[in-house]
Amino acid sequence: MKQAIKPIAATLNENYKKQLATNEYQLILSPHEELRNKVLQMRQAFQETYQTPPLMIKPHVTLVRFTQLALMEERILQRLRTIAMGHCPLKVELKDFGSLPTHSIFINVMSKLPIRDLVTEIRDIQRLMKLDKENKPHFLDDPNLLIARKLQPWQYEKGWLEYSNKSFTGRFIADAMLLLKRRQGDKNWQIAERFAFQNLPVSTRQGELFA
Repeated sequence: MKQAIKPIAATLNENYKKQLATNEYQLILSPHEELRNKVLQMRQAFQETYQTPPLMIKPHVTLVRFTQLALMEERILQRLRTIAMGHCPLKVELKDFGSLPTHSIFINVMSKLPIRDLVTEIRDIQRLMKLDKENKPHFLDDPNLLIARKLQPWQYEKGWLEYSNKSFTGRFIADAMLLLKRRQGDKNWQIAERFAFQNLPVSTRQGELFA
């Protein structure tokens, strides 16, 4: 009997540990495959020219980044589902390049207002995303598509000299947002859930929420 109890106790203990594990999260808008591949090629060219390490995540527009315990994930998912249900798809317009001196180069997002409106809605649940005083959610009010980051001064200076004179145009319809996650210390991200924008009325969303 004792031998039978031990595996059960071990399983419960392992599940408890998983719930107490800390995950990193990113809520993003993802471009369509053709545009994503175009940006990936640009990233790769930059890496080869300026000897920068590869980025570990596909091109996207970040809405918020946060760190939280795994046991909070389901509550966050429920609230994000409700937000997405009431939101309409977004048209994302891209044009040319920008930078954050002296470490990052990115593609400019021109249609900032609809994305900022979405981020404002997501801010309403920021208390669920706050782990502690040192780990608060970081909301992106100036959306972009990253080409390179954590650049050394010479990489930034030469890279920006080139890309500030380049032109780029692109667009995509964001019909959903993706929540990505990874265990702290891991390199690879996985999709926690995809939230489709459904533009449903408030009454329908409330019915879903309290069903």
